[in-house]
Amino acid sequence: MNENTTVSTDPKNLQARKIVYYILGVFEVLLAFRLIFKLLGANPQSPFVSFIYSVTQAFLIPFNGIFRSAVTRGIEAQSVLEPTTIIAMIVYAIIAWGIVKLIEISKPAQNNKVH
Repeated sequence: MNENTTVSTDPKNLQARKIVYYILGVFEVLLAFRLIFKLLGANPQSPFVSFIYSVTQAFLIPFNGIFRSAVTRGIEAQSVLEPTTIIAMIVYAIIAWGIVKLIEISKPAQNNKVH
């Protein structure tokens, strides 16, 4: 490590960053389930699928209308590609990264410079 490197070692800082990334992980997993279920034409009457759709719908509202969904009708299922879900996943990841950067700069870093 370079002598002039500044490292933030505040345990509260690390814990806050972990919490932000954990919340992001939960959002990303829920949105990924939604994306896969829509692509594979999962039965929306299934309790688990219905739960995923209802929980994630609130997080997609800001991105509705950016792109139209592509629908393919098969014999038994209807496959839907929702670009809205993909955009939401990207935007929420960027927001989480920005929050973590704010956490890092809001705490004074400890200087590990050797004199």
